[in-house]
Amino acid sequence: MKRILTLVLSLALLATLFATVAFADVEDAGFVDGKFTETRHITVEIYNRNNDGGTDPTDNVWTNYIKEQMLERYNVAVEFVSVGRWTETDDISNLLAAGSAPDICYTYGANTIITYANMIDAEGNPGVIDLAPYLETYKDQLGDLIALLGEENLYYDQDPATGSVWMIEGRRADVSRITTFIRKDWLDALNLEEPTTLEEFHDCLVAFRDNAETLLGADAAQMIPYTTSTDIGWRNDLLSVSFVPDDVDDETLFVFGYDDRHLLYPGYKEGIRVLNQWYNEGLIWKDFGLYNDSTVEDNNMKAGFVGAFMHNWDYPFRNGNDSINANLARNVGENAMFVPVDCFPNDTGVTRKFMGAAVGSDRKIFFPSTNKEPLASLLYVNFISSADTIYYLQTGLEGTNYVKHDDGAIEILPATGEWVKNSGNNIDYTMTCNGLYLGEATGASTALSYPGIPAEVVIKANEYGQNNGRFPKHYNVGTITSETKYGSELSNLRDELLTNAVMAAVDQFDEVYDGYMAQYLTTGGNEIINERIELLYSVYGIEYEE
Repeated sequence: MKRILTLVLSLALLATLFATVAFADVEDAGFVDGKFTETRHITVEIYNRNNDGGTDPTDNVWTNYIKEQMLERYNVAVEFVSVGRWTETDDISNLLAAGSAPDICYTYGANTIITYANMIDAEGNPGVIDLAPYLETYKDQLGDLIALLGEENLYYDQDPATGSVWMIEGRRADVSRITTFIRKDWLDALNLEEPTTLEEFHDCLVAFRDNAETLLGADAAQMIPYTTSTDIGWRNDLLSVSFVPDDVDDETLFVFGYDDRHLLYPGYKEGIRVLNQWYNEGLIWKDFGLYNDSTVEDNNMKAGFVGAFMHNWDYPFRNGNDSINANLARNVGENAMFVPVDCFPNDTGVTRKFMGAAVGSDRKIFFPSTNKEPLASLLYVNFISSADTIYYLQTGLEGTNYVKHDDGAIEILPATGEWVKNSGNNIDYTMTCNGLYLGEATGASTALSYPGIPAEVVIKANEYGQNNGRFPKHYNVGTITSETKYGSELSNLRDELLTNAVMAAVDQFDEVYDGYMAQYLTTGGNEIINERIELLYSVYGIEYEE
């Protein structure tokens, strides 16, 4: 214990000395009164979602605003680098491997960051910059970032042994995650009520399938009662976790909580069994296994061929005039729309949602070791976290993008041309903030943030996305080595497992699911579980027993 304490103190001293030297270097290089005397240049990752009717994510009115403000405030020139939204983990990994990653990167996959942090070059430097000394030294320059996240959350991922901070977690201003949606006009046409249980939801899907000609006429062959993608875990989470016992404890959720799709939670398999039965009944889009992005599936929804799906709580409302519901109204009729339902109760009758924390479940921001401008990069992260910056990027130009009501609520207007946002609330630019963040006006504005969508539908979708939500306890045990070792491989194997299990013949489901699960566990899953059990004990003194 004494040796460990000595090591920690030594590391802390080295970090302080490093930070002091770094600060002196910056002062000598010309950083005066919060601004560089000579223009600095940084590159910043931005997702490319390839939206129909969207804009170039690296060059539009929003990027121009950011560039102008960064030059004016800090004398920092910003260049955006496009990374595919649906291939972001592979794209970032390839850029990191080639030494050409942007100075500021973000990803949903923490393991990618830790993997490169553990790659030490010939000079003894990790592949990712340890932000701890910079955060401490430049604390006075990071007021907006600290105000948004809070100091505790700023150090959410700090290693308890070494003190290293390899990433900054974005904040989820709106903790709603996933909601189930169903075609209200189809329910009305068949005199069906909105479902409140799994059985009722299944009955609705069967009714859609059996009444394809009534609902779609000449397009009856295009009927898709329920749609999903190869990301089975995310897109069907509410169904799967409804089979998790409600009395499951936080230690179990931690030990088996490596996978953010909840794959290893007790009871999860039975939810996938239900999907397998639906698929074999002809209720699920038969071609879902061919697609891992949203384009084809979205087009099916917009054309009016789909009866129900699960996705992010606001998914059918996003993208203004090109939203799924807006297209439905144009292509099918003004009454055609997806509405939210909450219909998967667990063993206690509660429609439980396992929520990610407000911090720790969103994008992770990091600086590759090739970043030669860490202070300029931190100033960018601080600027993008400013309440004023977020407000502008989420709302835009008054009269053009929004109108303000007497009660302070912001009503977003349909965007066209250069003012189109490529992501909901411009979250790809507000990388430290995911969700509407307008101060006191946030609540009243949420319902008005989706042009053409009835306010009551938006409010209900948001409510259902967090209804009966449970926030598993955060155990900060530092780097889990086995997760960084097997992370990407296991995530791909998980998707393969779930996709093939859903598409298996009913009498082969157990064989397929259990076979893949055995492979998953021997590929690294068991190592992760065992390491989590060990760390839970070594850091918190909790001895876990199944």
